[in-house]
Amino acid sequence: MDKTIVAETCKLGDQSTSDTIICLKNREGRPECFYCHSSILINRSKFFASQLSHPGSSTCIDIHCSEFDYDDHVNLLRLLYLSRDSILESLGSVRSAIGILQAAVALHCEEIAKSCIQYLEAVPWEDKEEEQILKAVTKLGPIAMPILARIQPAELSATKNVFVSAVRFAMSIGGSYPPFGDELKTSAQEQVEYMLAEDEDTPLVTADHEVKSVVRVGLSKLCSSFENELSSLLSESDLACETAEDKILQTLSDIEWMCNILPKMDLMKDFVSKWAEISASVLGIMEDKKLDFILWGLKVKLIEVTVKVLEAVGYGNVIVPAPCRVQLLKTWLPYIRKMKPLLDSKGNEETSFPYKMNEDLCQSIEGAIVSLILALPSNDQADILADWMKTQQLLRFPDLTEAFEVWCYRTKSAKRRLVQGLDSVTNATVSL
Repeated sequence: MDKTIVAETCKLGDQSTSDTIICLKNREGRPECFYCHSSILINRSKFFASQLSHPGSSTCIDIHCSEFDYDDHVNLLRLLYLSRDSILESLGSVRSAIGILQAAVALHCEEIAKSCIQYLEAVPWEDKEEEQILKAVTKLGPIAMPILARIQPAELSATKNVFVSAVRFAMSIGGSYPPFGDELKTSAQEQVEYMLAEDEDTPLVTADHEVKSVVRVGLSKLCSSFENELSSLLSESDLACETAEDKILQTLSDIEWMCNILPKMDLMKDFVSKWAEISASVLGIMEDKKLDFILWGLKVKLIEVTVKVLEAVGYGNVIVPAPCRVQLLKTWLPYIRKMKPLLDSKGNEETSFPYKMNEDLCQSIEGAIVSLILALPSNDQADILADWMKTQQLLRFPDLTEAFEVWCYRTKSAKRRLVQGLDSVTNATVSL
């Protein structure tokens, strides 16, 4: 007889037509009986078919289940009486579908197991539910492959494609953005950083030539865009300059964000070289008299980005020749030294003035500059410290006292070693 017809003419719990009793152990540990029909059980479950196929087999079947999966077995018995389409509609939650799936597999109810898998594969999961699903389906073998396809890691090529797309969007400049474009861009930046978190696939992605090429191109475009936007300020009115500031700040913020991902891809040196290349041009614009009393937010952000460069070079994370390190310091130190008292003065005049070099930023600047100075040739150190000493009475920031003290100690030590070396040569000559 057709399964659907049988199911429609029989109802679970109908004692008048039942010929089989299923006993489940309930929460209190007592057996609870369900009046069933052998025709349904045999058609829908290989387990029940085996139990009922022997001549003289009992019409009462005991199913041992725990207090945790009791409800799942009860729901399974109810589903035995439904058509496949109705089964899908009856699986109301991920939690219920997981439990019924496990019960269906244990009792060899293939049709219900397939329906549970179809349901779980199609509906959204929460993180906790995913852990439960993973725990349940890993024991099921090939039947669970549709679910596992959602859980298993993507192939490296697919991961790389997603990463490259996210990087391109995160670095996007110019052009028109869709609605909520800024939010999407911020989300893309956050996800790129997350994808760069240390795991076994990260080195394979970050070392890929195409990925690095995309990042290098994006970096170059951002820096060029920043230079062009900055150059246009000198030909704009003061009002237009202030309007353009937001756009330039966004570009500069994108560059600052890149400083977070470039070290993870061994590309920070590219940015340091590019920043050193454009520094003179950038400061030439920012120190124009026209911009003396406007664009304070841009000026602070410019210093924050520059600190990233000074830290990378000063702490040895990026190796560049001494002349480049000297040029970086001689280019940016005077500007930083000039901006600090101007910002402080502006803040004292206007209590609501939002643009300040806070304590953390100042400490970062001093630490990076001191480390940078101490790694320079002695004569270059002397030039920078002498220039600092000339202005020390007026400008206390940045405080290079530590660099000065170390330089004095090293200079004396160097002279001492030189004298000792000369004495040893002289003594050797006399002995001959």
